Amino acid sequence: MTQQKRIVVLSGAGISAESGISTFRDANGLWEGHDIMEVASPIGWKNNPELVLDFYNKRRRQLQTVVPNLAHKALVNLEEVYQVSIITQNVDDLHERAGSSDIIHLHGELLKVRSQYDEALVLDWTSDLVMGDLCEYQSQLRPHIVWFGEEVPMLEKAIKITSKADILIIVGTSMQVYPAAGLLEYAPSQTPIYFIDPKPAISSTNRITVYEENASTGVPKLVQKLLTDTL
Repeated sequence: MTQQKRIVVLSGAGISAESGISTFRDANGLWEGHDIMEVASPIGWKNNPELVLDFYNKRRRQLQTVVPNLAHKALVNLEEVYQVSIITQNVDDLHERAGSSDIIHLHGELLKVRSQYDEALVLDWTSDLVMGDLCEYQSQLRPHIVWFGEEVPMLEKAIKITSKADILIIVGTSMQVYPAAGLLEYAPSQTPIYFIDPKPAISSTNRITVYEENASTGVPKLVQKLLTDTL
């Protein structure tokens, strides 16, 4: 029996934006009027934890009002004939809700919280998180989000998976932000790359195929091509 080829998908904010998830960042780099370091850094958490919790509570509530789009759903179809791993920079659960089975969240998960006492103690969490919500060690729970200045614990696993990619798909991300952007360096040199973006910062080459369109149209087209190629 022929071993399944491995497809690795690197997904970012663009794929979820089409479901209606706000990126929260405006032209000035502010998130809902806040400097990013106020709501997405350890120092921001230390200085004003109530503000940080309110910010993520709003995001959590919004997430529960949206649904996966055609791009999320199309990626699931690849699992019919490929081994598919999705490495996402997104903290939402839209890939999971669409039905994808192997997802690595580089930047954490909005519907989980963790203990300040023990980072390995992670809990599912769908409601608001407030001061006084404690873990079993009586330590305050915090969003299970990788903030600026923190280690990216899933990065090593993502590197290992990317290094085994037979096909690499990049969607919804410019791949300009590190450490996620550095994953490209670990893909095998012969691995074909498909880049889906309405305003791509790169052009097609012998190795790179660019789909200059939104995720919800580009991903289904690419998925159909990849499924047809296996027939």
